[in-house]
Amino acid sequence: MAAGPDEQEKSDENGRERIVQATPPDRGPGDSGSEAEIIAGEQALEERAQQLAENPPDSTDVQQRMARDLRPRHFRDYVGQKEVVNSISIAVLAARKRGDTLDHALFHGPPGLGKTTIAHIIARELDSTLVHTSGPALERPADVVGLLSNLKTGDVLFIDEIHRLSHAVEEYLYSAMEDFRVDFMTGSGAFAKSINLPLQPFTLIGSTTRAGMLSAPLRERFGLAYHLDFYSIEDLAKVVTRSARILEVDIDSKGALEIAKRSRGTPRISNRLLRRVRDFSEVRHTGAVNKSVASEALGIEGVDALGLDRLDRLYLTTLSKNYQGGPAGIQALAATINEDQQTLEDVVEPFLLKIGFIVRTPQGRRTTQEGFEHIGIKPRLDVPAGQGTLL
Repeated sequence: MAAGPDEQEKSDENGRERIVQATPPDRGPGDSGSEAEIIAGEQALEERAQQLAENPPDSTDVQQRMARDLRPRHFRDYVGQKEVVNSISIAVLAARKRGDTLDHALFHGPPGLGKTTIAHIIARELDSTLVHTSGPALERPADVVGLLSNLKTGDVLFIDEIHRLSHAVEEYLYSAMEDFRVDFMTGSGAFAKSINLPLQPFTLIGSTTRAGMLSAPLRERFGLAYHLDFYSIEDLAKVVTRSARILEVDIDSKGALEIAKRSRGTPRISNRLLRRVRDFSEVRHTGAVNKSVASEALGIEGVDALGLDRLDRLYLTTLSKNYQGGPAGIQALAATINEDQQTLEDVVEPFLLKIGFIVRTPQGRRTTQEGFEHIGIKPRLDVPAGQGTLL
């Protein structure tokens, strides 16, 4: 599929895979933006294309950037999520053996666990083109119809944050996923007519952090559905070691383990902390990373021995001190901390719940004994548990 001005392409080193970053078409004068802005945008694209033609990027630089990409490129390089990887790799190999398209797949779980990475690996193992877009980018039915009509046989369409698709766009995916066709209306009133647009067989891969927000008709059309869970410390240490090798960081096993312990069970956080430790070691030390260097660097970053950052400790301290360990409602906590409620629910609370520092009760959030001990506050024994009663 030829790339248009609104597509960006990237080829891997063996030329098998092509990734297309799909974006909705430019809005017309009747939508957002004036005609002058559209013309100016097209001129800017033409100028950029001419600059790239006159000064193409150095292939050596491209290869170096790709070599520093920390994403695994094959299933054999993927660390963790063994059950998911074993199942999806069998499905991919079976589809290749039959010469058929892979069933539509849905990956859900907390952010940073490798959902997007697996989608890229699937496309690479299938020798297919990966068309990458996101739920919020598909605003209108015309966006998704244009995207689907340009897919070729065997292409992989990856929609990140698929739960944020609008209902109008989502309905067009039903027939596209099941029957590989799209029915859409043109004209209005007496001139309205329905057009049946056949599509080439393709594979849709959806990624979401909130599987419960998907409608039942869409969720049931995925033949493959997997939940990605938090990583163990041992698997995270392997991730850190592999990333350090790619980034050419001298790190020992204890240093990798120290970073893994503070990564909240998430590979994305492991790689981020590794970069910060690398920077600290190059400036303050010799460049080699061991346990003491990693501990000192992460202490400066505000990440404690269990991976709690400043916001986590502020949440735990507020609940334990201001509200005597709870119960306290999430709205009251958000107002006290001056932080968005959604941020507390999606970013802070999942890890605190996982390690058992807080619990959710019908009356509100409560701090556990382990949570009190971690921040060094003694629980108030004179405060009755549960919800009080009116006199």
